[in-house]
Amino acid sequence: MVDELGVAVVGFGWMGRVHTQAYARLPHHYPRLPLRPRLIAVAEEVPGRAEEAAERFGFASATRDWREVAADPRVRAVSITAPNFLHREIGVAMAEAGKHIWIEKPVGLTAEDARAVADAVAEAGVQGAVGFNYRNAPAVEAARELIASGEIGTVTHARIRLFSDYAAHPDGALTWRYERARGGSGVLGDLASHGADLARFLLGDIASLTADTAIFLPERARPSGATAGHALASGGEPGPVENEDYVNCLLRFASGARGVLEACRVAVGEQNNYGFEVHGTKGAVFWDFRRMNELAVSRGTTYQDQPVSTVYVGPGAGEFAAFQPGAANAMGYDDLKVIEAYRFVRSVAEGVPYGATLADAVRSAAALDAMTLAAREGRWVDVGTG
Repeated sequence: MVDELGVAVVGFGWMGRVHTQAYARLPHHYPRLPLRPRLIAVAEEVPGRAEEAAERFGFASATRDWREVAADPRVRAVSITAPNFLHREIGVAMAEAGKHIWIEKPVGLTAEDARAVADAVAEAGVQGAVGFNYRNAPAVEAARELIASGEIGTVTHARIRLFSDYAAHPDGALTWRYERARGGSGVLGDLASHGADLARFLLGDIASLTADTAIFLPERARPSGATAGHALASGGEPGPVENEDYVNCLLRFASGARGVLEACRVAVGEQNNYGFEVHGTKGAVFWDFRRMNELAVSRGTTYQDQPVSTVYVGPGAGEFAAFQPGAANAMGYDDLKVIEAYRFVRSVAEGVPYGATLADAVRSAAALDAMTLAAREGRWVDVGTG
């Protein structure tokens, strides 16, 4: 007997749709999951968008006010995919209402915001999952196991990159993403939050860091109406971009390893160029999101001139077997969110956290706060555990 889990989605842009589709796909990929999501409610303040989502995806109800979702007894779990500046208010309110929450990164604008949501989840005794989707790639999980096994020796240094062109167009609309009060730290929260999580996931805690940031497109046009995604707004009244387009960060890990984390949202010619390179005393491992199901691995005993081999991950890696029967059958981005949904719903079913948690969000946010402080003051900053 499979029980139903009433779920809601708050904020219905692209990410809200991805969460919704992930819930719908769970029975196909994880038929033995003891809870089956049922789409109860969708909340979106843009007029007509919630109603359209309800009609298209089958939500039982639609509203412009997320507070109605918090008060709805049919809803036991909530996806929070609203803009960053709303994460804290909505996350705390949903936890206090007894709802399990799956919330997108960066969980607010600061580590204080993330900590407030984490504390609310802990106090309410509900489960909390966070949208650090790249760690769910089976190849990334395989890389983590390879590093932990010592196959590449002791890790010496790593490089993590997150380059994108989603904000590269000079006519990109001046949405909330570019405001300090609503978008927080810009590319730090958008992309570097993933980088900080990947760094910790692969190599352990970051002890300290220093950083440099920049705004390369200082003005954008204000949109004339509601926007979704990264819309253009040529000819509108110009306004200032208040948060970062770029960050470059030097890392010192608690293990003694060193690292570089670089992220940019205005990198012309780069489309989702995300990945990492991890070097050890006996080898190295490389991953590129655009070739998500592959690892490049160097291991052996020759050290100098040691070759690099391509490894295609298969059913033995992470959750690969829930999607494909054999190695080199491709998985895609949306599959990572299905894995995330599975781990969230499994956490609810068993009362034990699986996957990225609010504690992970707090630690990522602590690294982002440290980057901001380091860039402002031009010094190394201790990160700690958040």
